[in-house]
Amino acid sequence: MSGGIPQIRPEHLREIGLFGGLDDVTLEVLGQHLPAVRVEIGDVVVREGESSQEMFVVIGGELEVIKHGPGGGEVRVALIGPNDWFGEMTILDVQPRSATVRAVAPTLLLRMTAEHVETLLYRRDLKAYSIFLMNIARELSRRLRVADKIIAQVVTSVHGLSSDPRARRPIAD
Repeated sequence: MSGGIPQIRPEHLREIGLFGGLDDVTLEVLGQHLPAVRVEIGDVVVREGESSQEMFVVIGGELEVIKHGPGGGEVRVALIGPNDWFGEMTILDVQPRSATVRAVAPTLLLRMTAEHVETLLYRRDLKAYSIFLMNIARELSRRLRVADKIIAQVVTSVHGLSSDPRARRPIAD
């Protein structure tokens, strides 16, 4: 790659959960074809509400995930770093971005478009494509479990509800 951006080696990709279970040949193809992007502190990589079909894998650095609140203010909902990825929902569906992602440190990313997924995985090796999608599904499931736990904690603290569902039953006269 030009501009001082390093070539991403298969052994590095092997350490990233998104690529877990993929064979060395597939990792080599991905390392050769996925463009690396360097972003600086404050750079917005994706913006909530915009449309695109690309995801990013964090090779090094740190980014924040931001949601805009009802009053227009920003709320940081997550920090992501090396070996994490984001934007995968736009690969799976064509809905607008659900959050803004901004660099909080100099960061190196791999950019993967829906076209990359189709040409480098789906058309080349259906097994690799299936593994890749399962890796995304596992991470989405993990994130949903975390979000469910946070929602339950917030609802409990706001409403003062007990964790025992019987405690919310109306009292009979």
